[in-house]
Amino acid sequence: MNSLLALTPDELRSDFAAAGVPGFRAAQVASWLYARRVRDFAAMANLPRELRATLAATWDTRTLERIDVREAPDGTRKLVLGTRDAARIEAVLIPEGRRQTLCVSSQIGCSLDCSFCATGRMGLGRNLRAEEIVDQALHACELLAADGKALTHVVFMGMGEPLLNLASVVQAIRVLTHAEAFALSPKRITVSTAGVVPRLAQLGAAVPVRLAVSLHATTDALRDELVPLNRRFPLAKLLEACAAYPVARRDRLSFEYALLAGVNDSDADARSLARIARGARAKVNLIPMNEHPASPYRRPSEARIDAFLAVLCEAGASATVRRSRGDDILAACGQLGALSGAQAGATSADASGR
Repeated sequence: MNSLLALTPDELRSDFAAAGVPGFRAAQVASWLYARRVRDFAAMANLPRELRATLAATWDTRTLERIDVREAPDGTRKLVLGTRDAARIEAVLIPEGRRQTLCVSSQIGCSLDCSFCATGRMGLGRNLRAEEIVDQALHACELLAADGKALTHVVFMGMGEPLLNLASVVQAIRVLTHAEAFALSPKRITVSTAGVVPRLAQLGAAVPVRLAVSLHATTDALRDELVPLNRRFPLAKLLEACAAYPVARRDRLSFEYALLAGVNDSDADARSLARIARGARAKVNLIPMNEHPASPYRRPSEARIDAFLAVLCEAGASATVRRSRGDDILAACGQLGALSGAQAGATSADASGR
């Protein structure tokens, strides 16, 4: 059975036409699915009854089962979703004023083995298909609709390395940005990478989304330890690829930097980071370590975090601190799947906390 969520409405229109179904029916189906969040063909009242039965026998509108939704006091919600091959993934809904941001996963597990990431110890299960990425967003929209709210932003910062599943990620983005589907602006979608250098240009050529690079260190020696992918694509190559990434004139790419106590949080580290960020015309998102049971690292003190930020800004960098959201339900950066993954055999962790 084919998945409706794997196709843009334009692609669905072509498939319908090939099967002798008028193209306008694809727009009707897309409206039911994305605008009204109706997945049952039998409930799509403006479709002929015979067509509804045919579509139900041919097309699938659901790929993930919602197993659990855990809410933190700050309103952050972690969605625990089950795949059809009995794995579990997690996505996180983060409310902030009028913004409703969904952090999605792109793989089951991760192959990059970043030393401070909860997923890094679990290995790679498989890539998620485009429809499984899209279904995370649809589940989020269903939850938000119950509160009278709508999804506004999507960040590919969940389990896995998005650029190692580029085809599915790009196809999911095309659905997320299609006017007859989720209708999100590409500027409201961010893809985070640990630095798969050959795929950066491919992403930029395929979809005009924002880029976030998980930097975490300013020397190859330390980055080799924290982000083993650096041994294949060292900082010089990564920064060269970042410089070539298409960025709108008034926009900037982002460097994500997990602050680890006594590891990469010195004043000298801050000055080096500022120099790199200025050279790349990048803004810096500081992410104080969100501790989890598998991590050997600790979060710096608030005084050290503030001092690092001050040195960074004094050295001419544009920087902010990403405050923890949902850390009490293991939903913050680097925590997803820290416990549930051991039970399910596959988990997620925010890519910005690799």
